[in-house]
Parts: sequence; structure tokens; C-alpha cells
Amino acid sequence: MRLMGISTVKVNTATVRSFDSLPASQQAGMLPNDRQFRRFVAVRLGLTRSRDVEVSATAAAEYIRRTCGVESRRSLNSNPTAVATFQAMRTDFDAWAGRIAQPR
Repeated sequence: MRLMGISTVKVNTATVRSFDSLPASQQAGMLPNDRQFRRFVAVRLGLTRSRDVEVSATAAAEYIRRTCGVESRRSLNSNPTAVATFQAMRTDFDAWAGRIAQPR
């Protein structure tokens, strides 16, 4: 019996990096797509006290740029002050989201 039409499938076995191991600029590019982050931004901007309201991904990206004092999230690759601000914002977000204990 002969099987026809069978081909070898190549599988990408590259290791997937954790979010925390990505450069800050990549994290900043991905965070606005996170619904929970968009809710965090809405609360931080004083738009709501409810965790059910969220801003748009565009508004969340602008929040990151303004909070970090950069015109482009790419600047997080070369601006140590902006990176420190971004990391502090990430810590605040992670605590708000219940991913880590509240900072004291």
C-alpha cells in the first residue's frame, strides 16, 4: 500500500520568550492590546472608578508615551529615565491587576 500526498511538516521549535524578558519598547507596543491595561489607564486618567470601562488601544499607547515622556515607544530602547518610568508604571499596573502584591 502506497500513501500519496504526504509531506513533511516543519515545526518552529524556537523558544517563546516571556513578556517580562522582552525589551521595554516591545512590552509598550503590546500592552495597549491588553483589555485589563486599557481599564487600568481609564482608572488612572480619572475617567472611571469602575474596572469595566476601558480606553481605546490608541489612547492606551498615548498614555504610555506621555507617562514615560517620549514621542515614540521605540525611545524606550535608549532612554534610561523613560525605561525606569515605564517599569514603575508596569509595577503599578501589575499590582492593580492583582498579578503581584501591592507595592508599599
